[in-house]
Amino acid sequence: MTVVRRIAEGSAVPVPDADGIEPGRRLIRVGDEKGASLAERVVARFNRLTWGTPLHSFRLRGRFPLKLLGVPRDPIPGDREAGLDIMDGEISLGRERASTATLDFAEAGRPTGFADHLQSFAWLRDLAAAGTRLDVAPYAEPLMRRWLETHGKTADELAWRPDLWGRRILAWTAHAPIILSSSDLVYRSAVLNALARGARHLDRTADKVPAGLPRVAACAGTIAAGLLIPGGDPRLAHGEQGMTKALAQAVLPDGGIVSRSPVELLELVEILSQLVAVYDERRREPLPAVASALAKAVPALLGVTLGDGALSSWQGGGPLRADRVTRAVGASGIRTRPLRQSREWGFQRLAGGSTVAVVDCAPPPASRLGRGGCASTLGFELSDGAWRLIVNCGGDKPWGALPTAISEALRTSAAHSTLVLADSNSTAIHVDGSLGRGVTMVELDRQEQESASRIEASHDGYVRRYGLSHRRKLALSADGRELGGEDVLLPSGSRKSGQSIGFAARFHLAPGVEATPTADGLGALLRVEGGPLWQFRCRGGALGIEESIWIDSRGRPVSTNQLVVTGETPAGGTSISWAFKRAG
Repeated sequence: MTVVRRIAEGSAVPVPDADGIEPGRRLIRVGDEKGASLAERVVARFNRLTWGTPLHSFRLRGRFPLKLLGVPRDPIPGDREAGLDIMDGEISLGRERASTATLDFAEAGRPTGFADHLQSFAWLRDLAAAGTRLDVAPYAEPLMRRWLETHGKTADELAWRPDLWGRRILAWTAHAPIILSSSDLVYRSAVLNALARGARHLDRTADKVPAGLPRVAACAGTIAAGLLIPGGDPRLAHGEQGMTKALAQAVLPDGGIVSRSPVELLELVEILSQLVAVYDERRREPLPAVASALAKAVPALLGVTLGDGALSSWQGGGPLRADRVTRAVGASGIRTRPLRQSREWGFQRLAGGSTVAVVDCAPPPASRLGRGGCASTLGFELSDGAWRLIVNCGGDKPWGALPTAISEALRTSAAHSTLVLADSNSTAIHVDGSLGRGVTMVELDRQEQESASRIEASHDGYVRRYGLSHRRKLALSADGRELGGEDVLLPSGSRKSGQSIGFAARFHLAPGVEATPTADGLGALLRVEGGPLWQFRCRGGALGIEESIWIDSRGRPVSTNQLVVTGETPAGGTSISWAFKRAG
């Protein structure tokens, strides 16, 4: 059954399927209600008990700055076209649009990513790229006034999340000439007033947000405020102490992020690059933890890009465009090569000739560290130069605009180019969106030889339920013209039944890749639109071509196909072999 059909067949009531598979065992959970995780509920309760109290509002009062001590440059170039769209009356992110003439910052129900884009004022960067200060200031000021009227004085969960305030302070201070160009002293005072209140809010909340990217963003705002608002030395010391701890919790020793999300790692590089620019403005050396994290994060980020320079799709993230990756890496000032081996981050990169493969060789992140984590272990993506060949279906980060049923389907093992056993996820996905039992350990061996780069990895995600472990072997030739693979199911633990168990090895094709089956039914010709011709061959299973979907660089679902090798494994296990070979 294809991913597309599975999404269409979701039911509002959890009932056993006709084939006897219980809810939670399926690749897509039956219910479509997504509950908040325990961590999210705790944070929401903390916000209600603190932010909305008169005491918190009283603590936000005080003397406000008459000026900033500096205006740091934004090291990340904006999107000029997006900025021109704002001047034409429309703010956009992916498929989402909002009219600047009627924009209501307090409007509920927007997709999470778009709401955060509006509230963080990240769009100021694009507006700044569209013209001179005199050109764009008249478009920024009305939006700024509207935000101040809606959120400037009252702390609420929509606009006053600490991570949003961290991003907002970085944006406001870098683009202060745009938002403070007015001769209206009352308005200018209101902007600086809000900035100071936001800094005080972070003083009391930054270290209480969830570990990972949110806490790093909040601490970045605290540090920026400490450097740029008069009398900020105590705040700076507090912020740097919090940032050191936040980065130790968020960034792995090899530079990856604990959520294992390439999209979040890209955002971390952007935030830290902005923060370094604030230090530069005040002629201070960056916090050592910041400089160290940035130096490690950039090669890890490059390690999960494909031949087109854009991100590969993992842990709920989509393939953000190459130009955004390029801008972020350029802003960091780090010049390095892609990281090929990362044990903690969990991604392996194989490269030969113009061919690149990125392989997931780790368990999913813990639910408390990776919202929307995916059962993607031993999946891979493959590209030849600028052409993607094999992909995962992707995810809706950073847009957050897909229907819940589709978003949840994209988290399943079947939405990744890996082997699926018994029509179930290698790691369970609970009804509340959290991850359950499954992969706890991945064994990995990598060898670099003159003729090829080889990976052999195995996971235990199916051992508890079916008494079988999955081992995948991959070998990319040095010239990049062949990727050979083998999937092996081995007896491990106790087998609960002597019956054969079905498996399906899925290889999702990138849009623009046309698959034509060969006469013997064991292969397919892969014609790449405008690109090279590849061949696929398999042994040990039956090859079929099914429908699939892929989330593109704007968060849009695109129809495509997948190669599916199916079969049954007896009690003693089984194996299938396959290969992709360039024909031209």
